[in-house]
Amino acid sequence: MSDDDQEKSDNICFYQGGDAIGGEDGLNSIKQKIAELSNIKNVSFLLGAGASSDAIPSMKTMQEEIAKSIEEGKDSKIKTLYKSITGDNLETKLTILHAKKNYLQGVTNADKTEIANTEKLIKEIEDSIYLKVNVELSNSCAIKNLNLYKKFYQKIALRNKDLSRINIFTTNYDLFNEKALDTLNINYNNGFGGGLERVFNPARFHYTFSKKIDANLEKFEPLENMVYLYKLHGSISWIEQEGNSLFNIHEVSVQGGEAKGDETHVLIYPTPLKQAQSLGTPYADLIREFQTKLSLPNSVLFIIGYSFSDEHLNSIIYQSLASNSSISVVIFGEYSDCPLAKIKDSRIYRIHGTDEENKKIHYFEYIVEELLPSVDENIDTTLLDAFVSSINALKGSSTS
Repeated sequence: MSDDDQEKSDNICFYQGGDAIGGEDGLNSIKQKIAELSNIKNVSFLLGAGASSDAIPSMKTMQEEIAKSIEEGKDSKIKTLYKSITGDNLETKLTILHAKKNYLQGVTNADKTEIANTEKLIKEIEDSIYLKVNVELSNSCAIKNLNLYKKFYQKIALRNKDLSRINIFTTNYDLFNEKALDTLNINYNNGFGGGLERVFNPARFHYTFSKKIDANLEKFEPLENMVYLYKLHGSISWIEQEGNSLFNIHEVSVQGGEAKGDETHVLIYPTPLKQAQSLGTPYADLIREFQTKLSLPNSVLFIIGYSFSDEHLNSIIYQSLASNSSISVVIFGEYSDCPLAKIKDSRIYRIHGTDEENKKIHYFEYIVEELLPSVDENIDTTLLDAFVSSINALKGSSTS
């Protein structure tokens, strides 16, 4: 192998536990391993903000845009309050504001104007986050990202009837998953049911959707084209309102590009308080499903675009590795400070780096376009392997 080839190979990092694997052709080794793990019984994906980063600004960009909007606003008291808050990210600023609000509300004779201004600034920041997530799906960046989600589901949704359906867990509020699935006419279960009023019911996650395969017999098999979607931090299309249900979480139609209305939207905003928020409905039900799926034997969790900043989710991943000996976890990204990158456990894979065209192999676009196997490729490979195995067995028996 030439020095140039060695340099290209070194840019592709593929680790199992703490050991680099893959040999001279790391990219092919990665593809083979992903294809192998994609065909085990229980497959789950955890998608973070990186999966929608082409269309939705990062938290750093959001903060810069929100700070600029507040600075250009007319309310001098809100400007002064925002400038007085230390911290270099939205999570820190929102945490301080919520702490201040709770403190003032618990203090006798607190300044009501100060409480009102604090609440107003919290609302302005959270409404701005909502608006920046609720992108107009017809703009060019959104279309590109939506097409990527569509390719993603075209590759993973169709599964052999003997395997469990795909589970998608996401911390994102946006509607790219739902829009892609609707466009492709792929059945999905997100915990909501009903007709004119779609209401959350966690029991729906335990429903199996099947089709009748014999008109004369009560014989059924699971739908092949089926996905279970879990939005762990809520969605811009979820609101809380009273209704004729044990659960008051409703799914509503949302117009892209429009600001939040007066409804109480069900979102966990980026603050450390989100771990406490996740204890309530519907979050506790979704977290429980995450834990349940990762406890199943013969499981794999593919982690894409997730920053490991949510300790309530990290803990479940750690617990599953501690209790489920047959689970594998594939992390796309370096995350050298993450505990999972520091322990030598052969069930943990890490993939990151750049290919010979300097494309980042751990980005959602590259994973979808280059690394994930298509369903047809899986089927063809399986049939070919079965044929070769049969021929070899026949040859072996004829020579014995």
